[in-house]
Amino acid sequence: MNFPPMKLQQGQVWKCGDAYVRIVHLERLEVGYKSASNLTFSDGKHQHTSKKDFCRLLKGATLVSPLPPEKSSPPPAQTA
Repeated sequence: MNFPPMKLQQGQVWKCGDAYVRIVHLERLEVGYKSASNLTFSDGKHQHTSKKDFCRLLKGATLVSPLPPEKSSPPPAQTA
């Protein structure tokens, strides 16, 4: 079965079975993440693993929440 390539980014939330996983720290070869049973992550547990193992963990998972929208500066004032 072919899966599309994943674009991991800090702040993403993934649904893996009954659990949710949020990426809290992303490096070139290591991922820090928090797993929890609900989206509030109040009962979550911080974990670290290699990026390779993390991608295996996400196999078959669905992206729940992409990155929050970036703060955009207000549009420039128009002068007449």
